[in-house]
Amino acid sequence: MTSRRNFIAGLLASGMSPQLTWADVGAPSYLSAARNPDGSYALFGVKASGSILFKVPLPARGHAAATHPRRPEAVAFARRPGVFAVVLDCTTGLQVAELNAAPDRHFYGHGAFSADGAVLYTTENDLETGEGIIGVWNAAEGYVRMGEFASGGVGPHDVKLMPDGASLVVANGGIETHPDSGRAKLNIPTMQPRLSYVNLSGDVLEQVALPSEMHKNSIRHLSVSADGLVAFAMQWQGSLTSAPALLGLHRRGQAPRLLQANIDEHRILMGYAGSIALSVDTSEVAITSPKGGVVQVFNTQTGQLRSMVQLKDVCGISAGQQGFHVTTGTGLWGNVSHGGLSESVTQQVQWDNHLMPVAV
Repeated sequence: MTSRRNFIAGLLASGMSPQLTWADVGAPSYLSAARNPDGSYALFGVKASGSILFKVPLPARGHAAATHPRRPEAVAFARRPGVFAVVLDCTTGLQVAELNAAPDRHFYGHGAFSADGAVLYTTENDLETGEGIIGVWNAAEGYVRMGEFASGGVGPHDVKLMPDGASLVVANGGIETHPDSGRAKLNIPTMQPRLSYVNLSGDVLEQVALPSEMHKNSIRHLSVSADGLVAFAMQWQGSLTSAPALLGLHRRGQAPRLLQANIDEHRILMGYAGSIALSVDTSEVAITSPKGGVVQVFNTQTGQLRSMVQLKDVCGISAGQQGFHVTTGTGLWGNVSHGGLSESVTQQVQWDNHLMPVAV
């Protein structure tokens, strides 16, 4: 990997500009931020087996990353409420651009590219009004900010491009934050989470609201299938004794379906779903809870809990060829399938919240 990177760097230094792809950095299956043993942070490219292909330094703790659909480039976001994101060239390990939030904006930790990779969309907060914003950045010309539009709610956290390539789905968590207040949640009594679908011009196409008694259930993270099924994970901001379902499924034009296990298995989640993934064939959906130390896998057709695996500080999850790959804050990388953990390996890092698939 080092010789390949040096070779590519030599080409770039000589003025040659090859059309590089993710294959040129070893065809990683996933990207994940992590903390190194010395306390520094990096973004890692990882194979499905859990072997590390490369790591690129980060200036601070990361959250999620948007992976470019064509070239080996990733935009790594600071934890919310952050005011910076860095664009990393995964072939050279260099930072090639930096996105700085406008003075009256902050990032929420996620972004999504257009289908051709020319535009990046970022979830942001308008500090003056508290309304959610989708920032629009020209990724083809140095990540210059092109504009913005409303996210359709407050506290947009995750955002995904829909399979039509012409719209976004936004997890408007409903929680207002401000950098001056750190990670404090400023509007819990009045929060109104929404799942919003918007076109790339900012027109709201459809919105999904939770029942009024669930208004403290913050919609946080998303997984989208190739046929448009949207899975969303939630984090309950009320009393843990009354925590409702933390997993939902939705298709445009239909009512959402909320899934949860029986009361004892549901309580293990401690009101917190950290990440979510649909399986490759969409027959299963899984959520993780680092607070509860558990992975729960549900059947998307019946809504029934199929399996549960307990893992300390588990959060990152993404679909694998069979089952799901998961990561933990203890450094474990494993595969959850058929009701158990298999093919696990432990790296000398602390994996962060999310595991992002790479299209190669």
